[in-house]
Amino acid sequence: MNLRGLLERLAAEFDQAGIETPGVDADLIVGHVLGMSRGELQAATYLDRELEADELELIEAIAKRRASREPLQHITGVAYFRNLTLNVGKGVFTPRPETESVAQLAIDALRFQANPEPIAIDLGTGSGAIALAIASEVSNARVFAVEKSAEALPFTRANFEAAALPNATLVEGDFADALTELNGQATLVISNPPYIPNEAIPRDIEVRLHDPAMALYGGEDGMDAMHVISRRGQELLHPGGILVVEHADSQSEQVRQLLLADGWRQVSAHSDLTGRHRSVTAVR
Repeated sequence: MNLRGLLERLAAEFDQAGIETPGVDADLIVGHVLGMSRGELQAATYLDRELEADELELIEAIAKRRASREPLQHITGVAYFRNLTLNVGKGVFTPRPETESVAQLAIDALRFQANPEPIAIDLGTGSGAIALAIASEVSNARVFAVEKSAEALPFTRANFEAAALPNATLVEGDFADALTELNGQATLVISNPPYIPNEAIPRDIEVRLHDPAMALYGGEDGMDAMHVISRRGQELLHPGGILVVEHADSQSEQVRQLLLADGWRQVSAHSDLTGRHRSVTAVR
């Protein structure tokens, strides 16, 4: 079979399976097997490249997994976040594009700090995406990332080791009581916590069946972790320090009111690139 025909067939199968980006996923799966970038794959398609039998067999097997709605990132083993390539798989939350905007809020805030060596803390780091993005883009910041999940930590450790950033430190533990030695010293605390109410069912099959429950569900109203983050943020931050939290697009006012009730100042909602309120910042 030639490459063009295969890509067209896979895209049609993925579209029928309800995958939002069928053509992109087909390109990425075939490129993953053939060791080609999307540009190289496009060139090979124009040249009417024929597939070897073993190549076709492997692509078909992987495509079957994707058509069953196994996340593409679990199949390839990598996810992309800002300037990072991260190891991901079953047991760790796959970072989403909308979280890149949340990380940007933190990066911008740190770049405007007078402190020559600000401390930033990522509570519940998962793959390490937010913490490593901050550490790589704000080189003068000292970044600490906290994670407790035994399933996620192998991926977290691998990502910190691969990044090899001297200003990024992974702390294995519960963010409810980790890093007490830094109380009152942090310039910024950030978190993308579990915020889905326990009884809510995620719309996306990939999320519902493959993301770890620990990273998704936040109690009866989805706010359990937010209360802990509010408390730890006040303990960790120095006066004037900044809190950044991600939340569901329906929770902006709920999170704002929680933080205002806890005594935070300058509580502000922020939108993602689609115009949905997805994060809140506040000042200690």
